[in-house]
Amino acid sequence: MRTSTSVCVTAASTVQDSWLEDLAHCTSKAKVQHRIEKQDTNMRDSISALARLEATLLFLSTGASYSSLQYSTRISKQSLSQIVPDTCQAIYELKDEYLQTPSTPEKWKSVADGFNTRWNFPNCLGSIDGKHIAITAPAGSGSYYYNYKGNYSVVLLAICDANSDFIYVDVGRNGRVSDGGVWDMSNMNVCIENGNAGLPPDSMPPGSERTLPYVFVADDAFPLKRHIMKPFPHSNQNRSERIFSYCLARARCTVENAFGILANRFRVFLTPINLPPGKVDNIVLACTTLHNYLRRDHVST
Repeated sequence: MRTSTSVCVTAASTVQDSWLEDLAHCTSKAKVQHRIEKQDTNMRDSISALARLEATLLFLSTGASYSSLQYSTRISKQSLSQIVPDTCQAIYELKDEYLQTPSTPEKWKSVADGFNTRWNFPNCLGSIDGKHIAITAPAGSGSYYYNYKGNYSVVLLAICDANSDFIYVDVGRNGRVSDGGVWDMSNMNVCIENGNAGLPPDSMPPGSERTLPYVFVADDAFPLKRHIMKPFPHSNQNRSERIFSYCLARARCTVENAFGILANRFRVFLTPINLPPGKVDNIVLACTTLHNYLRRDHVST
């Protein structure tokens, strides 16, 4: 009982944080409200859109169970189990405003300019990496979601810009698949291979006399391709190779930073999520959208 009380107190104090209050009030701006509000009936009034959003933000920011949250939100755990995934889906529908993947050469070049200015790495379209989202093994799944870390997970594949904002996310692959395997199956890779991603043509970086393609920077888990750049092998690097690998690592740290900020702000990721994988996907997509919302509109948070 003491544990439940502690969680409720933590949740109640967390909702006072300025960014949670700002997010909750976005319902008044009709960004989420019309997507989650329900109609009153003759039998009873519906749970308001604001209450639904607040309950969802408490779940995402604390990682508390529905059983614990029902005391601080005064909403039954049965209702929370329906409200949280639905609200997460509604939040992700804001992706056209806050999580939009560049689709034209001009927009991709804007991303590349950010990397050149901030990280001194020209012709870079984004940093790629994968993150394991720990889950409770679904019934009857066997080792399907079992990963090399010794737990069960789904994989979040992300591309970030120079400011650690997500510009592309893919979630839902089982944890047994490597980062490179997830990339090979992603829509982004298919679009790049088919020439439909809108990438800019090759250009000459500042201070270079060679025309080079635009690339995404990644670690050793990803394949070396025309549009994917990875560091040199760690053994027997000469001075030039060490400098290049260092510069690439600096540019690639933006996606690592994004994952760290995401897990620290939305503490639902700090423990295995005890929900079906489909609902976990909704939670992850909502959190990535909220991450960009907070980074762009509330950069001091």
